[in-house]
Amino acid sequence: MKLLIATQNAGKVQELRRLMAGLPVEPLLPAEAGLALDVDETGTTFEANAEQKARAFAEASGLPALADDSGLVVDALDGRPGVRSARYAGEPRSDRRNLERVLAELADVPDGRRTARFVCVAALAVPAGGAAFAGVPPGGVAWFRGTCEGRLGREPRGSDGFGYDPIFLPTGHDRTFAELPAVEKDGLSHRGAALRALRAHLAGRLGTAPAQA
Repeated sequence: MKLLIATQNAGKVQELRRLMAGLPVEPLLPAEAGLALDVDETGTTFEANAEQKARAFAEASGLPALADDSGLVVDALDGRPGVRSARYAGEPRSDRRNLERVLAELADVPDGRRTARFVCVAALAVPAGGAAFAGVPPGGVAWFRGTCEGRLGREPRGSDGFGYDPIFLPTGHDRTFAELPAVEKDGLSHRGAALRALRAHLAGRLGTAPAQA
């Protein structure tokens, strides 16, 4: 069974493939399905943006599609950058400029108030004209949410990961997401939590044992 992964982000693709390994589904990238969609993310919530992308790719391809929307929620910034995380410093998108803007806005915030969390919502959409997939009816969508609590450092550290990973230290750890090995990060991350929930759902519907956390 083919499942379209509705993203062009190389870092997300690597995480998704690791976390979906072993399921009786074949992850398919948009280019492999002959698609080059650019979906406007106009929602005000992670759920709405993930659904927009998943539905657009599902209807265009005729395949079940998985999309996610994720971002950094900073308490001292009243929840910013939130759903604007990927575009926080404007267009064209730049991980480095986004990260630098957050650090600049937090320059005078003491360490004890630099709390933040990563949030990820994965949406699984089934095209209206197709068959039900893993319990999701034609034209339907299911959401899977994950969070990771932590705090923000004062300078980037680490060379792995992407986005805000170099400044995010998950609770209980003194290394940033960009310093952690991929397997360890997967076990802690917001996207890992969302996709483990998705994996458990698919495994229950498709008769495959879910992966261990």
